[in-house]
Amino acid sequence: MRVVIQENYQKMCQWAANYIAAKINSHKEDRPFVLGLPTGSSPLGVYAELIKKNKAGELSFANVVTFNMDEYVGLPKTHDQSYWYFMHDNFFDHLVDMKPENINILNGMTDDPEGECARYEAKIASYGGIDLFMGGIGVDGHLAFNEPFTSLTSRTGVRDLTTDTRIVNSRFFGNDPEKVPAKALSVGIGTVTDSKEVLILINGHNKARALAASVEGSVSQKWTCSALQLHKAAIIACDEAACGELTVDAYKYFLDIEKGERL
Repeated sequence: MRVVIQENYQKMCQWAANYIAAKINSHKEDRPFVLGLPTGSSPLGVYAELIKKNKAGELSFANVVTFNMDEYVGLPKTHDQSYWYFMHDNFFDHLVDMKPENINILNGMTDDPEGECARYEAKIASYGGIDLFMGGIGVDGHLAFNEPFTSLTSRTGVRDLTTDTRIVNSRFFGNDPEKVPAKALSVGIGTVTDSKEVLILINGHNKARALAASVEGSVSQKWTCSALQLHKAAIIACDEAACGELTVDAYKYFLDIEKGERL
């Protein structure tokens, strides 16, 4: 596992965007580059940087296929808190050459949730898997909507959201947890770790315990983010604020080994 520590959120996002852009630009295979994407606050800065590169002609999305991590059950695309809406509002609608048919987001309005999840897994497989999956994690270390104690081999499926998650997300729903959907469709931990590369964004003091669990803790279903330790090409991009719970030895080690990546 690589841990790339940047001074602040802005530099973390710049580094992550540079890394993703380089991977897309160097992709020489005759199939599309397959990119996994998250929602939430952590990736917003990365999306802004990728949009800049795209508009400047430095990065093309014409041969990129995307798969999003998750979607609420019961929210239509037009709902301003659906993840379909979020992704288009914050990213896809600003790209000059993103093909709508290459955008894949789980359908939270489906009458067959299990079938929708199985089709999603099959479609990912039809492209030969995901080349790079970018993600963020929650304060309890959950990855996508894989709450604590979700199987580390889980696949895309229906997830029950915990009370804590609904409370945290209620800020987007008029501060009323009851308005937050109780279920979501989400890729599994196994879906993410099957990707050729995984890039996880962790920023802020409130994510410090989760970062420490991801890097130094034991592999455990309690911290689903800890599954990254078993991945052959996992990278965590973080800011200084998120490093508060790392041991001094670990912190100094990653600063030293990744000093060439410091912006």
